[in-house]
Amino acid sequence: MVDYHAANQSYQYGPNSGSNGAGGGGSMGDYMAQEDDWDRDLLLDPAWEKQQRKTFTAWCNSHLRKAGTQIENIDEDFRDGLKLMLLLEVISGERLPKPERGKMRVHKINNVNKALDFIASKGVKLVSIGAEEIVDGNAKMTLGMIWTIILRFAIQDISVEETSAKEGLLLWCQRKTAPYKNVNVQNFHISWKDGLAFNALIHRHRPELIEYDKLRKDDPVTNLNNAFEVAEKYLDIPKMLDAEDIVGTLRPDEKAIMTYVSCFYHAFSGAQKAETAANRICKVLAVNQENEHLMEDYERLASDLLEWIRRTIPWLEDRVPQKTIQEMQQKLEDFRDYRRVHKPPKVQEKCQLEINFNTLQTKLRLSNRPAFMPSEGKMVSDINNGWQHLEQAEKGYEEWLLNEIRRLERLDHLAEKFRQKASIHEAWTDGKEAMLKHRDYETATLSDIKALIRKHEAFESDLAAHQDRVEQIAAIAQELNELDYYDSHNVNTRCQKICDQWDALGSLTHSRREALEKTEKQLETIDQLHLEYAKRAAPFNNWMESAMEDLQDMFIVHTIEEIEGLISAHDQFKSTLPDADREREAILAIHKEAQRIAESNHIKLSGSNPYTTVTPQIINSKWEKVQQLVPKRDHALLEEQSKQQSNEHLRRQFASQANIVGPWIQTKMEEIGRISIEMNGTLEDQLSHLKQYERSIVDYKPNLDLLEQQHQLIQEALIFDNKHTNYTMEHIRVGWEQLLTTIARTINEVENQILTRDAKGISQEQMQEFRASFNHFDKDHGGALGPEEFKACLISLGYDVENDRQKQTGSMDSDDFRALLISTGYSLGDAEFNRIMSVVDPNHSGLVTFQAFIDFMSRETTDTDTADQVIASFKVLAGDKNFITAEELRRELPPDQAEYCIARMAPYQGPDAVPGALDYKSFSTALYGESDL
Repeated sequence: MVDYHAANQSYQYGPNSGSNGAGGGGSMGDYMAQEDDWDRDLLLDPAWEKQQRKTFTAWCNSHLRKAGTQIENIDEDFRDGLKLMLLLEVISGERLPKPERGKMRVHKINNVNKALDFIASKGVKLVSIGAEEIVDGNAKMTLGMIWTIILRFAIQDISVEETSAKEGLLLWCQRKTAPYKNVNVQNFHISWKDGLAFNALIHRHRPELIEYDKLRKDDPVTNLNNAFEVAEKYLDIPKMLDAEDIVGTLRPDEKAIMTYVSCFYHAFSGAQKAETAANRICKVLAVNQENEHLMEDYERLASDLLEWIRRTIPWLEDRVPQKTIQEMQQKLEDFRDYRRVHKPPKVQEKCQLEINFNTLQTKLRLSNRPAFMPSEGKMVSDINNGWQHLEQAEKGYEEWLLNEIRRLERLDHLAEKFRQKASIHEAWTDGKEAMLKHRDYETATLSDIKALIRKHEAFESDLAAHQDRVEQIAAIAQELNELDYYDSHNVNTRCQKICDQWDALGSLTHSRREALEKTEKQLETIDQLHLEYAKRAAPFNNWMESAMEDLQDMFIVHTIEEIEGLISAHDQFKSTLPDADREREAILAIHKEAQRIAESNHIKLSGSNPYTTVTPQIINSKWEKVQQLVPKRDHALLEEQSKQQSNEHLRRQFASQANIVGPWIQTKMEEIGRISIEMNGTLEDQLSHLKQYERSIVDYKPNLDLLEQQHQLIQEALIFDNKHTNYTMEHIRVGWEQLLTTIARTINEVENQILTRDAKGISQEQMQEFRASFNHFDKDHGGALGPEEFKACLISLGYDVENDRQKQTGSMDSDDFRALLISTGYSLGDAEFNRIMSVVDPNHSGLVTFQAFIDFMSRETTDTDTADQVIASFKVLAGDKNFITAEELRRELPPDQAEYCIARMAPYQGPDAVPGALDYKSFSTALYGESDL
């Protein structure tokens, strides 16, 4: 240390003699910019200048007295530069160049320039302050220079939560005075006028020195004098301001107040250790509170989703059929409404629940907490099992609905066909029993008998022709029974009546034939012409009846091929009409010939043809009916053909879209799988790429909406098959849901990797090395490693569990590790490896995901808060005691976190316990789980 005093004064001291915490150099651009309000062309406010003179003088003397000197006049005593250089050596603890001894102006300027150069070497930009102005005693420039020194050496290093110096000092004051009534520190001027803020700072750190509750806000002079006197007497902070000057000024000088307050900050800097400990505890508690909230959210969401699944599955498993198509179609519409409206939000909830669960587990691992184990029955696997059960029930329900509608449609068609054939048969049998029971042959003439015999033969022919219809009626009734038709009782009753009547007709026919044949021997003649007419008219009449029945027969088809087959059959039928018309003409010609012979021979015919009831009028009437039904049938078939063509168009339209969407979804799934394996660039680049990829997928949604619309049209048209595509709407839906879930999970994995990287300080190169090693051993590209693959991956990265080399030597590159392996004959112990597997695979699935892998590697290679660290922090707040009181927690921690600890800490039971003592050690242990200690 050089001599900066007159020849008769010599003060020597070393660089370590009382430096007041001044640090090394550094840029002051940020805080100097906001403090640089010195204006060369303006004068200071007189009141402010007075306050600055007093404050800056006292501040300088608080340091100069360590060297055995002081100043009286701040703008005079620094003019020769000697005490200025001495002040800088005291506060910096460094040596300055040797001063010049001369008394001339040039010597003074050189000394001041040495001081200014030293200040500039500390990163301070001196704006408009020159050595000549200091030597000339410019008061404003001298005060500006001293303020610059105060900023650099007393305030610059004050930083709370990475704020600037001024903001850090203000934030420190706000935090320390927050619990005190009538104190609201918002600035460094009027917030300090009433003196309460100064007293609060002292009371917060030394409560025995101040009786704060006795201070009054309306007595600022007393408050200020009390604080200044206590600070000077007990804290070694010189009195830098007069209470009357502060109270008498509308707005106290900000720089003077900041200088004074910075002295309080440095006086209480020892308390920062306690504040650091409190901050660590607050951080740990905040993490724990957030994790508990996430756990509660998971339990609630999982319960809601499982309850919805539990309520929905019985509805989907209800297979009670309805009696009508309308009722079943309403069930189908309800099911479609469930698919469109109710299920999609639940799909999103399930996906979000899985993402939240993964994020929670990541946060727990990053904060060194035990893995979260949901309540019994609420694991992700339980939800997946329930969801799988739901989709199985859903698929079976849809198939059952469609099959049931087909069955009811078939039943309605068969029932109508049964009623139509039964009505025709019943109309035909009407009166037949009475006819067969009539004993008219007993009084008939020979010609009448012959006629009766021929008539009976015609009837038998007619009866045989109707045998097929009776069999058809019985077969339809049987099929209705097998298909569980709801009105089977009435069908069976009617069918039984027809069958019983048919058996009676057969029996009566046989009896009547025997009676007629018995008397036939007495009959000699028969009208051959009438007989021929009857024989040809009966089958022709039956043919017309069958034709009318066929032309009026209902039909149901599902494909264009089926309707074209019906049209072809109808065209073939129409081609037989000319032959039928010729047969009709031939039959009518027989009747006309009989009439001509009778007339020409003057034979009086006894009424109608005795062998048949089929008159020419009936034949003509039925023929006309057939002619009318043919074009109606044409129209019905053409309408159905148009409908089937429309259905075919719907099939092709759906198939065209489905054959695009289906492969697109499959391609995207494969691309996502490839992207998740071939991650390139930074994690942010990967996340941006994945989110852009996700947006491209979401933008594809209108194609699925179009496909849903087309599928809706197909269902409304009751189209049940589509040979033009192998994709069903169900396949597309499931694929789309899987695609959205997969990209969301992949994005979540990258986000968790970013979270892990930032929290653990993992470099981009380490993350890339982790990914490369993981992908190398992920042979099947499934995104997970088996136990042996995981063990090999650990070895490839240089992780030595058995000998714990990595923890002893730090991370090493792969070449160093291989050399170490060769030299030591390394092997991974089973016991330690099983312990690692229990960490990375807590659910014992036998697979290790990439997220679990990087969580483990970051946990093993980076420093994190531990239970021991938290216990040490609490011990600081407790003043090195083995317990802490509620009062101490409320004083050192924010209110919500203080109450959080108080509510969860058990009473301390040690021998040194006092009333209200709390056990912070067991509480800290519980935060991390027993296994961490």
